[in-house]
Amino acid sequence: MRRIDLNADLGEGMGDDAAMLGVVTSANVACGGHAGDVGTMRTTLQAAAAQGVIIGAHPGYADRANFGRKRVPMAPAVITAMVAAQVDALITIARQVGATVDYVKPHGALANLAAVDAQVAQAILDATPLPVLAISGTVLEQAARAAGRAVFSEVFADRSYLCTGQLVPRDRDDAMIHDPDIAAKRLLSFLESGFMPVVDGLPIPLRAQSICVHGDSAGAVQMAVSLRAALAAAGITLAPFMAG
Repeated sequence: MRRIDLNADLGEGMGDDAAMLGVVTSANVACGGHAGDVGTMRTTLQAAAAQGVIIGAHPGYADRANFGRKRVPMAPAVITAMVAAQVDALITIARQVGATVDYVKPHGALANLAAVDAQVAQAILDATPLPVLAISGTVLEQAARAAGRAVFSEVFADRSYLCTGQLVPRDRDDAMIHDPDIAAKRLLSFLESGFMPVVDGLPIPLRAQSICVHGDSAGAVQMAVSLRAALAAAGITLAPFMAG
């Protein structure tokens, strides 16, 4: 693999979005659910467009107290309505500032549930016709592909994996990878072999058109800068996974 995208979750009111937009090739912008509001959406969209960064909608549970990282019981139809409202809000503001929203990537607990629950995955697909950026190897990825939808797969540079292909839960000490050198070494090994190291077994096969760095993590910008440098040194080009 000699070309890949680098994305980050932005517009969440934390982290250095301006610096991150100078490193990544795609930005997942919070849509006012788990984080963000009209002001942050507008600012982030304008900055991303100015940098030539591809923009995606990043909807999540409207549970700001838990940053959208706790499951909220919802019927599929309610999830569809929630995601549709958030994505439409971002698209409306994007049009006002001359930007384009090119894909959707669910956030946090909603993304993790869509990774294993076919009804939730379908609820997200029903909410928007936009192409989907999905966690590699998940039910959402499979459901989108089965429906003939444009779908792209991502892996995480700063998150650990289980042998099931799921991310290590955040309440575990080994959930996050904070050392940029360790993250880069693991990522380059994956890109070379197609197998992702896990914490509880042998490496598992995954595919990816994009790599995610969490914009709200401590040291996120340095992580992204280090990863970009390591990828370049390995002869891998950073480019958006889809044209804007």
